[in-house]
Amino acid sequence: MAILSWPVLREFSKRHPDAATSLKDWYQSVCLTDWGNLADVRQFSNSVDYVGNFRYVFNIRGNRYRLVAAIVFATRTVFIKFIGTHQEYDKIDAATVDYSKP
Repeated sequence: MAILSWPVLREFSKRHPDAATSLKDWYQSVCLTDWGNLADVRQFSNSVDYVGNFRYVFNIRGNRYRLVAAIVFATRTVFIKFIGTHQEYDKIDAATVDYSKP
C-alpha cells in the first residue's frame, strides 16, 4: 500500500516521542501489505474499526494514540486523516475529519 504521508507521522513523532517506534512499525508494515477489503485490514490489525466514508481507525501504542486513515483499495492508497491522542480523537468525527497541521 502507498501511504500519504510519512511527514505527518514524523512530525507527530517529534511531538510525541513515545509514539515514534509504533508509528514507524505501523508505516513499514502497511507499506508491505496489499489490502483489498476490510477483512484484509482486520487480518493486519483485529482492533481496526471502520467508521464510514472509507475511514478506518487504528490503535497506536496500545491504544494511547489513534490514527484515522482513508483507504482506497482500488488504488492501494492510504491517506492519513488524523493522528492524535485518545483524548483528541474523542473530540473529532472520524468519518469526516481531514488532516490539518497543528
